[in-house]
Amino acid sequence: MRRPILIVEDEHKVAELLRDYLVAGGHEVRHLERGDEVVAAVQAEPPELILLDVMLPGLDGLEVLRQLRRFSAVPVIMLTARIEEIDRLLGLELGADDYVCKPFSPREVMARVKAILRRIDPDATRPSDQLVLDGDAFLARFRGRPLELTPVEFRLLQALLETPGRVYSRDQLLDRIYDDHRVVTDRTVDSHIKNLRRKLEEVAPGEELIRSVYGVGYRLEL
Repeated sequence: MRRPILIVEDEHKVAELLRDYLVAGGHEVRHLERGDEVVAAVQAEPPELILLDVMLPGLDGLEVLRQLRRFSAVPVIMLTARIEEIDRLLGLELGADDYVCKPFSPREVMARVKAILRRIDPDATRPSDQLVLDGDAFLARFRGRPLELTPVEFRLLQALLETPGRVYSRDQLLDRIYDDHRVVTDRTVDSHIKNLRRKLEEVAPGEELIRSVYGVGYRLEL
């Protein structure tokens, strides 16, 4: 039996919108408005995932996350209207699994919730079942269909596939795709990502499988 998803959000309209979408998606939902209530609630009834606002009364979301990580590895998606890069990086260092910026699309939140739950669900389809790479031949198949990739695109996809859901910085990806350590700008990664997205979308129209994490890098969602 699935555990509930916990929404920690003091804006009632935002919380109700998220609740409606989550319930429609088959999830049980709990809601808290104050940050200083979260730790006790999670200890009493551990949720499956937490949607955690950064700006909260009682205790801000980053401090809540810091306290949660002392005893729990529950997945946490931060909801934030603060776009400063330091907040994003600090959140990731504290153990946030993802960020969503306000104003956001509820469908985007649902997609990210689904991706994280798929990653932690032992019965979910393994990424290797969907995306198969042959490193010796530089051949790739996605959902049974071949992908025509350049060697650089292949290495980039191979790096992202090592840990689906993990955020890789541009520098980390550059180190993987150019083994001769040539001097290129980090925006070169953006160009290759754009091409990879296009080729993946030819197989899975409407699905954004490589997502950008603002100020940090990219991750693969399968």
